Order: sequence, then structure tokens, then C-alpha cells
Amino acid sequence: MKVAFQGEPGAYSEQAVFNYLGNVETLPCESFDAMFDSVVSGQSDMALAPIENSLAGSIHQNYDLLLRHDLHIVGEYFLRVQHCLIAMPGVKKEDIKKAISHPQALGQCAAYLRNLGIKPEQVYDTAGSVKMLKESGARDVAAIASKRAAEIYEMQILEEGIEDNSENFTRFLAVGREATVPEGEAKTSIVFSLKNLPGSLFKAMSVFALRDIDLTKIESRPLQGKPWEYLFYIDFIGSAQNETVQRALDHLGEYAVTLRVLGSYLRFKG
Repeated sequence: MKVAFQGEPGAYSEQAVFNYLGNVETLPCESFDAMFDSVVSGQSDMALAPIENSLAGSIHQNYDLLLRHDLHIVGEYFLRVQHCLIAMPGVKKEDIKKAISHPQALGQCAAYLRNLGIKPEQVYDTAGSVKMLKESGARDVAAIASKRAAEIYEMQILEEGIEDNSENFTRFLAVGREATVPEGEAKTSIVFSLKNLPGSLFKAMSVFALRDIDLTKIESRPLQGKPWEYLFYIDFIGSAQNETVQRALDHLGEYAVTLRVLGSYLRFKG
């Protein structure tokens, strides 16, 4: 199996692939668009796409890409993110004047860097920042990335676990060309749009409340081409094959202008 992820080898997304699926072949992709395209074209069998972070919130681009492509969510995985301060071999922490990394990683380590008087500088990727640092050979610069990135590029870890908040998790969605029928406790993701009428969202939510279906996530995104109208992405506990869930979706279809089931998959519990 070949699994696509966004970033350089050693990225947190690649670590999530190995943690979730074991020893599979990975395909690094420059962008989220390229990652989804690789699955559509058959270049990869699956992609693992980050969809939300417990500190930074949703990754909106991937919500849009889920809608744009005829693919299915087939699984989910939660990765505990632990940032490392990484430098050239032999460098000491007091030598560091600047840290480079992805903007989100820098933001998650902002207090740590401020306390050390280290200036943050944004680059395109966490693992990519380690690659850039090794190529430059700079001895007053550190990168913020994963432990695995340091190992891949044979760099020195000055300190592990430098994130300001230890409750730092990223949720990933596994995306493939074929839908799955999960065996066990399932979660389902859907997207729908509604007419802009009083009470329309309340009526849509009531189809789940009336059947005691547990909603775990709701996200609104702009409906392209229709200013101030929105799509609603919802995750809930249960499989689309379940009779109660089917009745809820049929009921929702009475109110929704559009409705699409993005996938049913096993719920990840750690």
C-alpha cells in the first residue's frame, strides 16, 4: 500500500501514517492539492489528511478538498504532536538566535521561544525546516520539527517537548477511492447546504437530536459562488448503514438543498 501525505519525509503527517497503518510505502506531496490528486489518479492508494488541531482549530483547505473530489473518508487517527528544538551537531542551545518552522509549529512554541530570546521565522514545513537547516549549515539557527525528522537528517535534538501546551493533538482523516463499511463503533462525516430560511439549521440539527445521535463536530464553510451562503460539515457517531442513521439522513434530505455522505469509518479511540 502507498499512502500520500503533505510535507517532506519526517513530517508529522508521515509519522501519523506509520503509527496508523504500520510499515507502508509513503508518498511525500508538496501540497494538499497534490496529495488528494495522487489518490484520484491512482498514484497512491490512500491519503492521510490533517483536518483539525486541538490548539489551532480546523484545516479549512482540506474540508474544501474533501468536497471537490469524489473520494471517501475511510478512517481517522489522532496524533500527539511533540515538537523538538533541532540544530546542527555540536551546537549548544545558547548559540541559537533564530528558529525556523511551519507557522503553526512556531505558534505552538511561541512562549518557549520568547523565554529564550529566539526569533521565529516561518518556512513551508516542519520537516522541511530541518532539511533547509542542514543544507545551510547555520550554527545560530534551529528548526522546530519531530524527533523523526532529526533522525532522518542526522541532526541534533537540543530539547524535546518544547510546545507550550502538552494537549496538542492533530486529527487526521484517511481518504480513499472506495467507501468502507466499518465493523465496530463507527463515525460518519456528511456535508450539506440549506435554504437561508428562519429555523432551517435548527430543523437540520433536530433530525439527529430526535434520534439521540451524538454529534461530535460541526463546521461551516462558505459556499463558493454564493456569497453569504454556507456548507455545513458534520461528524456524528454511527454508521450510514445503520437503520436509525439512515432515517435521520432521509429526514435531513427533506430540508437540505444538497447532502453528501463523505464516509463512515471506525472511530479512533487511541
